Amino acid sequence: MIRAVVRKVERVHGGSVLGFHDAWRGVMDDDWEPLDVQRCRGILPRGGTILGTSRVQPYQFPDGVEKVHAAMQHHELDGFVVVGGDGSLSAARDLQVDGINCVGVPKTIDNDIAATEMTFGFDTAVHVATAAIDRLHTTAEAHDRVMVVEVMGRGAGHIAVRAGIAGGSTMTLIPEVPFDIGEVCEALQRRHAGLSYASIVVVAEGATPIPGTMAEPQYEIDRFGHRRLGGISQRLAEEIEGRTDIETRVTILGHIQRGGTPTAFDRVLATRYGVAAADAAADGAWGQMVALQADHIVRVPLAEATRASKQVDLDLYDEVARPFFAS
Repeated sequence: MIRAVVRKVERVHGGSVLGFHDAWRGVMDDDWEPLDVQRCRGILPRGGTILGTSRVQPYQFPDGVEKVHAAMQHHELDGFVVVGGDGSLSAARDLQVDGINCVGVPKTIDNDIAATEMTFGFDTAVHVATAAIDRLHTTAEAHDRVMVVEVMGRGAGHIAVRAGIAGGSTMTLIPEVPFDIGEVCEALQRRHAGLSYASIVVVAEGATPIPGTMAEPQYEIDRFGHRRLGGISQRLAEEIEGRTDIETRVTILGHIQRGGTPTAFDRVLATRYGVAAADAAADGAWGQMVALQADHIVRVPLAEATRASKQVDLDLYDEVARPFFAS
């Protein structure tokens, strides 16, 4: 994405680009580097970002917005291309209201940004999760086990649903639909009493049981006020083994989903987003986010994109994922 912005700005629009390190922290601390075509050579197949990231936002500090204004004036910037998820894009929306020009680019592996069909990074995460599920089938079948695979997804189960379908999971548990642990265990007992001796349960990290049906993990709260998720799979496995007497093992994919080489789809999408963001800035289309709709890149207001988190399509979940729940 950065590579595409730099190339379009430098070679088509005749401008220049600065890259601030660690997102808004770098803006407020004036920690930056010049970005040109030469600097961006070779980054297309790399995961992550050459600039770093953080959850620091200007509105967390009394003088944060003032520092962003100062950075704009000092560097004579037209505006910012803000790449990220709900937190980053919400800050961009509010900064736009406060007179700081921003164009948004949706980037989160959770794919939970409204007004766009896909965020870049999501396809790579699904690919990694699916490959892990494929490998786990072998050991599950060899040992008559239930394998619980925990994938990312704080408030939306897009990765879990897509990877569960692609990997042939037995059942998929997502944040949008609280699960009944009794129903889960009954389905697994029926399955293991028949001719099939392997089960893969995919669970999003933000999945929750129906209140009162089982104990949930006690999550820590980080310094930004977010729950530090991870561990629902362990509690789920304990319940399954205790109630069914079927040996159950856990695999938490965690940050493995976030790194490595991006898929071809994500490389293309990120490039398209970068080109579109550069064009939006050149057109003075501030306060907009570039988005994918019907395979076309369009502009949508940041206010619309950050109005609510995009949830899993429950028709997809019911038609494709849920029917396999008791198979």
